[in-house]
Amino acid sequence: MQRVFALLGRLSPTEVTLTLVGETGTGKDVLANAVHSASPRANGPFVVFDCGAVAQNLAESELFGHERGSFTGALSAHTGAFERAHGGTLFLDEIGELPLDLQPRLLRALESRRVRRVGGGQDRAVDVRVVAATNRDLPAEVASNRFRQDLFFRLAGAVVPVPSLRERASDLPLLVPDLLRDLGHPDIEVTPAVFDMLARYPWPGNVRELKNTLACAIAFVDGGTLDRHHVQLSPIDQDSLLQRLPLGGQSLDNIERVAIKQTLAQMGGNKSHTARALGIAVSTLYQKLKRHGI
Repeated sequence: MQRVFALLGRLSPTEVTLTLVGETGTGKDVLANAVHSASPRANGPFVVFDCGAVAQNLAESELFGHERGSFTGALSAHTGAFERAHGGTLFLDEIGELPLDLQPRLLRALESRRVRRVGGGQDRAVDVRVVAATNRDLPAEVASNRFRQDLFFRLAGAVVPVPSLRERASDLPLLVPDLLRDLGHPDIEVTPAVFDMLARYPWPGNVRELKNTLACAIAFVDGGTLDRHHVQLSPIDQDSLLQRLPLGGQSLDNIERVAIKQTLAQMGGNKSHTARALGIAVSTLYQKLKRHGI
């Protein structure tokens, strides 16, 4: 995350179109807001357009606006997200979900900084900085003809990968108290056993899942201490989790090395806990660490 913060620190003051890439729930929306707040546009609007939450037949109107009478039900003119973000930042969340037929219009808007409302006859200048986010593999989407290559190249200039929570389990002692404050319980103490339990869980829903888990656990706390019996973690289908990883074509040696490194990081360097999580003896772990040069 320090690398992420360093990148955003450099990019925030610029006008570069920025794309945040990471799994659902990693906090891309929080980072996008932070970019806006650290930019010269901080006093302007921060407008969120969720490309995956808008019905396909309404996406064009919601993004670019429409004029009165431009289609059935358009009883008045509507200002689109681009115009509402004038002077500020437009956050295009889940950009990979944008309908294919709208992508050329978005590309033109990014290039010209002008938009035309549905049913309108004139282009309107917009002063907007665009930040995008996606949980999709955009190069794979381009290869499958589900995402335009020219738009991808326009978005790929400044890509910031956002790591999953399981890649940064050592951040839990910082994240948990912060999330408890957000939930209105800053005084709750968390036992080491809880942190150990949380570090072993793979968090497919990332920080969003962690926050929901804590919100549920708080309901079971009678005193001021959160212990492991208060925490309910969802059962994980490990096969389903592994199926989402790009393991095909990788050597077993490489897969083993990465699995050991990631588990070691999750366990804060504790080799006993790492061996237990991997299901091997500590002596076997030391042999593998030596063989892989870790």
